[in-house]
Amino acid sequence: MATLSVGTPASLTLGWMVPILGGLGAALMFTVSVLASARASRLIGAPSTVAWAMAIGFIVTLPVAIVVPPAPDFGNGSLAWFILSGVGNVAGLLLTYAAYRIGAVAVVVTIASTEGAIAAVLAVIAGEVLVPGAAPVLALIAVGVAVTAAGATSGAEGVPISRERELRTVILAIGSAACFGIGLYASGRLSSLLPIPWAILPPRAVGTLLAVLPLVFMRRLRLTRAAAPYVVAVGLAEVFGYISFVVGAQQAIAISAVLATLFAPISAVAAYFLFRERLVTRQIAGIALVVIGVTILGVVQH
Repeated sequence: MATLSVGTPASLTLGWMVPILGGLGAALMFTVSVLASARASRLIGAPSTVAWAMAIGFIVTLPVAIVVPPAPDFGNGSLAWFILSGVGNVAGLLLTYAAYRIGAVAVVVTIASTEGAIAAVLAVIAGEVLVPGAAPVLALIAVGVAVTAAGATSGAEGVPISRERELRTVILAIGSAACFGIGLYASGRLSSLLPIPWAILPPRAVGTLLAVLPLVFMRRLRLTRAAAPYVVAVGLAEVFGYISFVVGAQQAIAISAVLATLFAPISAVAAYFLFRERLVTRQIAGIALVVIGVTILGVVQH
């Protein structure tokens, strides 16, 4: 909840505008990342897309982390959370981008957006108390994912997707949501142990180590002229989206978190117009259930 030191109308407006703009800014940046990565992964493959996005993000964030005080302390388990945060995020991106290559963006992004719910479940397993009303909301999200995964879908340019490809898409998307959830939970633990620039660095550092260097050594890092603008957009959008969220969350975590989840429906609508994807009615209903559930969860958890 926002904490305001002055109760004037101007201060109230400013106090709420920061988290609103921060959350919306994050949603828009993550939408750019989703759409650009979907296109890039179809041009150069998931591994190269992840590698370039992580390399660009690493180049942008590392100088800031080094220059901005205070210096990080990797004691008290920080290093373990740093690695887990990075591995979870990179693995999630690999699975997501692989899913984009064969399935509908709307289905993939909707399932992947449940990462917050998965992180909440992990927090409960770790000993945190589940707030009243959260359990039914998690069940609602699960139902929404199941409904979204069912039914015939068409991919880019309206080309029908086979049942086998659709099943593979759903499996990859569920795997990506699980990895993102683990990475998100680790990032949450890390944010209380390290300065913010270092807390957003793990995916880029681990991605550079695990995704970029192996492809360089194997000479399998691909980049085409057509894909170059997309991978740059992905790398920058991921960084600036997270920065926007953090700035907004400093005033009101709940508002920023809820608005940031709007990247899923925005991406689904954008994919309809840009990629001419088509969804059946039950999948649209499933997407709505997931969005409603994630939104409610963001409110009740704070």
